[in-house]
Amino acid sequence: MGIKTYKPYTPSRRNMTGSDFSEITKKTPEKSLLAPLKKHSGRNNQGRITVRHHGGGERRHYRIIDFKRRKDGIPAKVLGIEYDPNRTANIALICYADGQKSYILAPEGLTDGMTVVNGPEAEIRVGNCLPLENVPVGTMVHNIELYPGKGGQMVRSAGNSAQLMAKEGKYATLRLPSGEMRMVPINCRATIGRLGNADHNLIKIGKAGRKRHMGIRPTVRGSVMNPNDHPHGGGEGKAPIGRPGPCTPWGKPALGYKTRKKHKKSNKLIVRRRDGRGLK
Repeated sequence: MGIKTYKPYTPSRRNMTGSDFSEITKKTPEKSLLAPLKKHSGRNNQGRITVRHHGGGERRHYRIIDFKRRKDGIPAKVLGIEYDPNRTANIALICYADGQKSYILAPEGLTDGMTVVNGPEAEIRVGNCLPLENVPVGTMVHNIELYPGKGGQMVRSAGNSAQLMAKEGKYATLRLPSGEMRMVPINCRATIGRLGNADHNLIKIGKAGRKRHMGIRPTVRGSVMNPNDHPHGGGEGKAPIGRPGPCTPWGKPALGYKTRKKHKKSNKLIVRRRDGRGLK
């Protein structure tokens, strides 16, 4: 994928960039794999805002992605690479030998006409999905399960991959994109390769309206609010925070405050945190 720049015929166009969609080979989605996606604009069942800055945006359909990849031993042909408005990675439409179609996350190097296979007997080739116990150490993988049979939960965004570092007993050790070293049950499945659309993080939005198209509403700084609206608010002119550190609108510490539970069961599976330290 490449980055496309625009002729600056307006000030907002000057620094705007976008994807050239060079990886995309199929423009219309498969109707049988679409599902309705209702907007809630950050409201709960009582109509109260529980998630701020949500609302508006272009209408979308959800693409039903096969994160489990449990159809073993049946080869599937890649029919096309598609854009998915619900995620940063592109998706691939595949058709199994028995005629069933499904969507998978599209790794780098997967093109039309290629064949992908699921299961322990699959080759170590881009797009194939197999248990970590059958993957050689050092291989780059994505769409990794945390629990066998639940489907891939980790490493699913554009350009990301994890590296299989070791296999010992019931667990495989992975180095995640954040730098965290984590153990995963060795019978969990993962897909070979690095996810495509790697230049996604280089795109410059360029204007406020483009964010509104994405369904993201404006964010107001706490320092420009009144004291009854935010802990940072009030004061004459530009005032400092007035507290030991920055806070959320509800007075809880923000920016760097650890929110992970100290006694979480999965702590024992994290070998090294992303900040380079081990868990105590």
